Amino acid sequence: MILLPTAEGTLEPYEPGPPAAWPLPPGPPRSRVVYAAAHVVADPLGDNTPGAPARVDWEATLRFRRHLWSYGMRVADAMDTAQRNTGLDWPATRELIRRTAAEAARFGDPAELVACGAGTDHAPRAATCEEVLKAYGEQVETVQAAGARVILMASRQLAAVARTPGDYHAVYGRLLAEVDRPAILHWLGEMFDPSLAGYWGSRDLDAATDALLTLVHEHAGRVDGVKVSLLDAEREVRLRAALPAGVRLYTGDDFDYSPLIESGSDALLGVFDPIAPVASAALQALDAGDAARYRELLEPTVPLSRKLFETPTYHYKTGIVFLAWVAGHQDAFTMVGGAQSARSIVHLSEVFRLAGRAGLLPDPGLAQARMRALLATAGVAA
Repeated sequence: MILLPTAEGTLEPYEPGPPAAWPLPPGPPRSRVVYAAAHVVADPLGDNTPGAPARVDWEATLRFRRHLWSYGMRVADAMDTAQRNTGLDWPATRELIRRTAAEAARFGDPAELVACGAGTDHAPRAATCEEVLKAYGEQVETVQAAGARVILMASRQLAAVARTPGDYHAVYGRLLAEVDRPAILHWLGEMFDPSLAGYWGSRDLDAATDALLTLVHEHAGRVDGVKVSLLDAEREVRLRAALPAGVRLYTGDDFDYSPLIESGSDALLGVFDPIAPVASAALQALDAGDAARYRELLEPTVPLSRKLFETPTYHYKTGIVFLAWVAGHQDAFTMVGGAQSARSIVHLSEVFRLAGRAGLLPDPGLAQARMRALLATAGVAA
C-alpha cells in the first residue's frame, strides 16, 4: 500500500492490483497498421537541462524499441513523443534515426518496422518556402538513407512563412515527388504545438481539411497515410471517409482512439508507448472478430490516456517517460530538456493510479518503491 496525493490536497491510500499477464503476440496485428510513437531515454549522467545538447542513453532507448516490436507494434520515431522541438536537437535526432533503423534491420525490413519524422527543426531561421523545402529535404534524405519510411512532420517554420494553402501544396508536392516510398503526412493540432495554428493555410479547420484533402488526392500514389492529431473524433471520421482508396487514416487521437480504431482507423499514437502490451492484446481480439473483448481490454486505458494528455497537452511526454520508469523499462526518471519537471506530483500520482488499474505495472513492488522515492523528493511521506 502507498499513500498518494490527491487533487484535494490530501493523501489517499492506494494498493496496486496484481500485475496482468500480457503474452507476446505471434506477430503484428492483421486488421490494422499500428505505430507506437516512442520516447527517448535521457542519459542520467548528461546535462540535459533546458537548451543543452541532448544526451541520450542509447542502449535503454533501443531496448524500449525492442519491447515495442516484441508486442507487434511498428515504431514511429523521432516524433513529438521523442521530444522533437522540446529538447531533442537535430544531432541527437539524426543519431536516433540511424540507430533505430539499424536495430530494426536485425528483425526485418526497417521500412516496415520504423517510420521516422522528417521536419525542419534544424533550420529555425528558414524564412522562405524554398528554405523550408531545403530543410525538409535534408531530413528526408537522412531518414531514407537509414532505410526507414518518411513521416513528413508538421513544420513550425512552414507554418510561420506559408500564407496560403498553395504554399503548403508547393512544398509538400515537391517533397512527395522525391520520396523513395509512400510517406505519412502529419497534422499535429495546436493543442500539441501552438506554433502550428493555421496549418494547411487556414485557422478554419474545415478549410484546412479541404486543403489537406486536395493535396492528398493530387499525390495519392505517394501518400501511405495521414496521421491526424486534432482530438476531434467526428472530424477524423469524416476525413477518413474522404481519403482516396489505399490512403490510410492513422489516428493520433489520444482521447478517442478506442472507437476510432474499431471503426476503421489505423493508428500512430503516443499513448501506445506505455500501453503497448494491453493494446497488443486488444488488437489480437479485433483480428479475431471479438469486438467486445477488444473494448474490454482497451477502454480501461482511455482514462489513463486522457490524464496523460490533459491540458497543457504538449507536456504529455513527461507522464509517458514516468510510466516507462515505474514499469521498469529504464533506470531513471530524467528527460532531455529537463522536461521531467513539466508535470506536478499530483498529476503523476493520478497517472500511477490509472496505470495500475489498467494492468500496466508489471512489477508492483518496483513501481511502488520508485513512486515512494519520487514522492520523497517532493516532500510527501508515502
